[in-house]
Amino acid sequence: MDSLTQIVLGAAVGEAALGKKAGNKAMLYGAIAGTIPDLDILSSLFFDPLTVIEIHRGFTHSILFAVLFSPVFGYLVSKLERRGPATFKDWSWLFFWALFTHPLLDALTTWGTKLFWPIKYPVAVESIFVIDPLYTVPFLIFVILAMFFKRDDKKRRIFNTLGLVISTSYLMLAFGVKCYATQQVMAALDEQHITYSALKVKPAPLNIILWTTNVMADEVVYLGDYSLFDSQPVKFHPVAKNHHLLGDLSKDENVKRLINITENWYIVTSVDGKLYINDLRFGTLNFDYDDPQFSFSYELVEQDGKITISENRKTPREASQILNYLWTRIRGN
Repeated sequence: MDSLTQIVLGAAVGEAALGKKAGNKAMLYGAIAGTIPDLDILSSLFFDPLTVIEIHRGFTHSILFAVLFSPVFGYLVSKLERRGPATFKDWSWLFFWALFTHPLLDALTTWGTKLFWPIKYPVAVESIFVIDPLYTVPFLIFVILAMFFKRDDKKRRIFNTLGLVISTSYLMLAFGVKCYATQQVMAALDEQHITYSALKVKPAPLNIILWTTNVMADEVVYLGDYSLFDSQPVKFHPVAKNHHLLGDLSKDENVKRLINITENWYIVTSVDGKLYINDLRFGTLNFDYDDPQFSFSYELVEQDGKITISENRKTPREASQILNYLWTRIRGN
């Protein structure tokens, strides 16, 4: 999830774990702990883009990291706050839950997380988008309200608990909606006699009403979307995989690594003589299935006989295209 959401979650977890003893300091250190796993993004200062992608949401987003480092951070904070009533054990407990709930929430997104690292298989439930205001905003409001009460005030615990309960209920609702949307997509595939080997149904940005789908077939991937307010069947648009365009490049080690990252959900495109591998898991920016502009696209650049991977960065203008479509499409076809 986005940084603000993880800060709010960390603050709420910190309050639940140690608010009675530490008050707003529990929220503060919980918020800090909630940001620690994402510091793996600093790897971009030292490694190439491909390695950064492999590192992100890896070790720092694992159960093992929470277990190993919660006592380390707990010890450091217990020394900083040695005059307070909280002990080393108390602070370690706070850090464990803040470090543990961060990857749990990330595991619900499309990107997922390597929760069981060193096992490299990512856990990705794909039931909530990485930014969802309906999850974050109510949660944030209740955490802020709780901050204004003294640590021994019952209202403080009530507001914080409400924030945790409502946000968790929303996650459960999102998973239920995903299951329903998946059933509708599968029914449409059966009705249209489309044979497929794998299926992904994931939330469109910022909501749990509109869902996008990838359907893996032999030579094509069918792309489509489904809104809970739709009255017409799901339309599936075939997009050629074009894996043959890679030729001998498919044997290159960096290309293999990138394909492994996409979990084989990719297509190859050639634009102005340049080859791109497009990660299908995160959908398109324009929802134009005749000329899709994928959210994550990587150019294969040959330098000194070696292939390097360069991410095709999207501009804010390109990203804003999706908002215009979402507003219309969410309301149904």
